[in-house]
Amino acid sequence: MSTVGFDVREKGIVKSVRECILTIDGLPSGLNGQIVELKQGGRGMVTGFKENEVQVLVLNSKSPIRTGDEVFSRGESLHLPVGEAFLGRVVNGLCEPVDGRGAIAQNALYPVFRDAPGVMDRVPLKETLETGTLLINAVIPIARGQRQLLIGDRLTGKSTVALDAILNQKGKDVICIYCCIGKTGSSLNKVLNLLCQKGAMEYSIVVNAVASCSMGEQYIAPYTAAMLGEYFMYNGKHVLVVFDDLTRHAWAYRQICLLLERAPGREAYPGDIFYIHSQLVERAAYLKPELGSGSMTFLPITEILQGDVTGFVSSNLISMTDGQIYFNITLFNKGIKPAIDFGLSVSRIGSKAQWPAMKALSERLKLEYIQYQELLQMTQLRTAGLSKEAEEKIKRGQVITQLLIQDKNKPMPMEGEIILLFCLSTGVLDTLPLEDLRKFKEGFIEKIKEWYPEVFNDLRTTHVLGDNSLEKLYEALGKYFGS
Repeated sequence: MSTVGFDVREKGIVKSVRECILTIDGLPSGLNGQIVELKQGGRGMVTGFKENEVQVLVLNSKSPIRTGDEVFSRGESLHLPVGEAFLGRVVNGLCEPVDGRGAIAQNALYPVFRDAPGVMDRVPLKETLETGTLLINAVIPIARGQRQLLIGDRLTGKSTVALDAILNQKGKDVICIYCCIGKTGSSLNKVLNLLCQKGAMEYSIVVNAVASCSMGEQYIAPYTAAMLGEYFMYNGKHVLVVFDDLTRHAWAYRQICLLLERAPGREAYPGDIFYIHSQLVERAAYLKPELGSGSMTFLPITEILQGDVTGFVSSNLISMTDGQIYFNITLFNKGIKPAIDFGLSVSRIGSKAQWPAMKALSERLKLEYIQYQELLQMTQLRTAGLSKEAEEKIKRGQVITQLLIQDKNKPMPMEGEIILLFCLSTGVLDTLPLEDLRKFKEGFIEKIKEWYPEVFNDLRTTHVLGDNSLEKLYEALGKYFGS
């Protein structure tokens, strides 16, 4: 006896097309977030309702959609493929490969929109995420499972710091996901070239939702990136996700909502703009051992105009993250890179995530640097000579500034950062000319690797500068300066 299979679907008719928004007559059982099948394999998602109509956001369509076209719904929410094979690949917002390397094998289907892990599913954040940037690791430490906002004007180095963090995860068993939203194709190509040259694509996934992609793909992309990360997190791995950037994501959502004829609010954004970002960033977590002890860290990026952090989207994101790193365009123009403003940057996890050695050596760093900046402003208008104490503080501040300046795409290992801060704490760098200090930063670390490689090994295993390591560092300083 043969068995006949039934394909149960609801049918609707396209009543109107307004860019990426369709008005559908039919689909009486449609619910928000359900997937609709469009003509010739395209997909849309139910995003709103009118009295007798359903509004659908087009996610992708392989052919033009016209009035009168049939659409179908099986009552399913959006699930996309995930798996190990996605590593090293470039996909669009629907997890379809766009790198010309063929299909990607999947391990499972995951929901794009899901609830964040509950409080009882999490553990306190205590493990440091090594960003490769000395200033961040010392003063604004980031923990695995944290949500740290990168905020600043255009072209102030936000993406560079985030990419350095990805490059620094090489060999640390951390999966990295870079989600490009609304940026130009050339910007994404530069990122891809960098990741390939540095060998970072082996442990990375790139989600491509550049400006030429549909509004639907740009809207869905960050949730897709979070979904890909959740697969690895729930399998006991550590994940770093960079959203570059959520300002453009908000622009895409604003355009969608205006086409849906929803009432605009502040700065023309819809009233639920806070919700769409909060439901995203809350998915970052460090899971308890019963769930595999995996973690997912978010580095969302937001762009502001002329240093105004009070904008609607930026202030929303500041309120829902665990701290922010503020990039100052004035510092950037002075050549201080990364151009991070100590005064406006904070990590609410604090020093809980720092290595004990880093915590001990960086305790007074922020205070000394802020005092130097204030003293510098006070003395700019003075014509008379400075006191000896003020001159020493200014010299000390200049040394700290030079030590914190870092070339882009050259992340520094945590062990090297600790060794440099140790040298700063001894006061030996205060007497060096600034030109010699630049050479010292590179040369001394290499000498330590050559003379005392066990210092690096001890720091990596214990996270503490023991008496034996301190003795060898003092010896190294004596050998390096020839005394």
